[in-house]
Amino acid sequence: MFGQEVERIIGGLCAAQKLERDRAVADLNVKIKNFSPELIQSLQKALLSIVSDSASPWESKHGSLLGLRVLVLMSEVELENEDQLEVQQAALKVLTDQEVRVRQAAGEVLGSLCQKDGGATFVSCRSHVLELVRSNLDREMTDDEASRNEHESTRQLMEKLSAGTRERRNSGDAAQIFHDTAGWRNLETSMKCLEHMIAGAGLKFLAYIDQDLLDLIFEALTHTNRFVRETGFNVCGALVSCGAYEGAELLESNPMFTYGDQLSRQLGQGLADNWSQVRLASYYVAEGVRLYSQETWRQVAGSEGKALVEKYIDSVVSYYIEATAADNHAVREAACACIAELALKIATDSVRVHVPDLLHSLTVCFNDDSWPVRDAACVACGNFILCFPEEAQGTMEELYPLFFTNLQDNIPSVRQGAAIAIANIEWRINPRRLRGTVTWRVARLCMVLSSARGTMTWIFTQINRQVLINLENTTQMFSCGSLAPKMGRGGGGCSDCRYRRPPQLWERADGYVYLINELAGVPHAAAEVTTCLPILAEAVRHKHYAAHITLLETLCKTLSHLAKGLGKRVFKGHLYLFLDAIFYALECENALTSSAASQCLTQLSQFLGPNILRGRVEEHNPSYLKALDANRFIAPL
Repeated sequence: MFGQEVERIIGGLCAAQKLERDRAVADLNVKIKNFSPELIQSLQKALLSIVSDSASPWESKHGSLLGLRVLVLMSEVELENEDQLEVQQAALKVLTDQEVRVRQAAGEVLGSLCQKDGGATFVSCRSHVLELVRSNLDREMTDDEASRNEHESTRQLMEKLSAGTRERRNSGDAAQIFHDTAGWRNLETSMKCLEHMIAGAGLKFLAYIDQDLLDLIFEALTHTNRFVRETGFNVCGALVSCGAYEGAELLESNPMFTYGDQLSRQLGQGLADNWSQVRLASYYVAEGVRLYSQETWRQVAGSEGKALVEKYIDSVVSYYIEATAADNHAVREAACACIAELALKIATDSVRVHVPDLLHSLTVCFNDDSWPVRDAACVACGNFILCFPEEAQGTMEELYPLFFTNLQDNIPSVRQGAAIAIANIEWRINPRRLRGTVTWRVARLCMVLSSARGTMTWIFTQINRQVLINLENTTQMFSCGSLAPKMGRGGGGCSDCRYRRPPQLWERADGYVYLINELAGVPHAAAEVTTCLPILAEAVRHKHYAAHITLLETLCKTLSHLAKGLGKRVFKGHLYLFLDAIFYALECENALTSSAASQCLTQLSQFLGPNILRGRVEEHNPSYLKALDANRFIAPL
């Protein structure tokens, strides 16, 4: 009677394409309220038949489980006890399926049953699910065919990423990486199933919380595999959510009252986990999650956050220093950023005694193989030396060359950060030390750039060749999103690479462009900056190397700020030095360089006045007027 309708629904739910299955689930959610009890019964039997058939493709099992979940949650017809038991048994059977998406869907079905019956499903299948978790906590990595296949795939990936030697391929690193990063099949999804059942039962699950359950969950929180730990903290989150809701009183009978201290300690350890994905379940490296973490801190501490940090400053500093030595480069970067905030936001008397230890940790991070860590350490050192100049005097001999090393780093943002730090520190704390140094170094770079006209191509060819040789000999090169945290400090990843090539000449010049720009804002540095301007103009004049457009882009981005720092009267006398470079960049085929030149002209026009700028351009080279006028009506990129 309902054959065609059931066949149509099954066809959509069991489609090979995920998009079609999702569309069928959404359609079933809408139409199920109008289904007759007989149609629902027929559909349930058909879906259970597919799930129970071991020969069914995983796509069919997955779609059928999603359909059963809709039947349980959305149907206005209550399932008979016998029917509910059949759904429960079918879901339990595929909790060990080889396909992870099938296992996840089975957990969602059991969670929906708990939502309907208030946790009775958990009572009936508790022993099965918990035993599944317990038996997999210490399983061997290659105890079944699926695990062996997963381990072999990981080994092959390691070989491709590492480009290593035979000895490397035969090492135990692949096994360790698998052990720590690959999903542990049934364990992870069984924990996820437990989370779904807790969330489904809600407040009624409080009656089922006991020490045995918590001990099992806590064991997962210290597991070597980060996916298991992450899922374990999600389970803890579900437990806390069902035990505490808005407006509720925390009675002594509430398990959160009894076990709250244990949960708090475990969550605190999760916040210190080496993997940022685990901290998210308890924070991630993304900007949005950083803001989320800050908001969480504000909710917990209220207006007393600063006072709490000052009260427990010894513990805070100890943890920050420990984090600077973490294997995960993102953790080290975050630690440097947090240390920088200590200097700026916390009372100096509270931090003063810890300055030597903090600066020592930052000095170590200054030499990190990960450029974001070097950048964060440079900024943090600048903040500390500004706030604690006397305490920092003992480390200046060590830090001073490190600032200039960052000033010629391969990464533009690192060069810019070093320029800011040098300008702040040297000119505000010890101005005599830097006096003449910038002029001398920029002049020397200019001479090298000009004398290398005929050999620049050969130099870059040799550098590129050496880069390839070093990359071939570098054994650890892993994605920062998956494997890098286990590779040690500076062990791999797109922003955590062991190989650092020597700085190119134009990169050193680029760093000094940033530095001269920052020094322009320091009143007593005007003479030094003014002396550098002709030398800087000579440096950007050379165009015999491919990266000259990047140096021009930096000049165009910083020139208006430099002009404001020197003032109109001083800068107008030197504007002519840079007009050729600006208009060359404006006509450049590189979009970023051309856009920077366009914005530079617009900003200079606003600062000096359009008529003054036009007059200076006309005096220097009348042929530039056409491009200048056109730029007024073209929005920069």
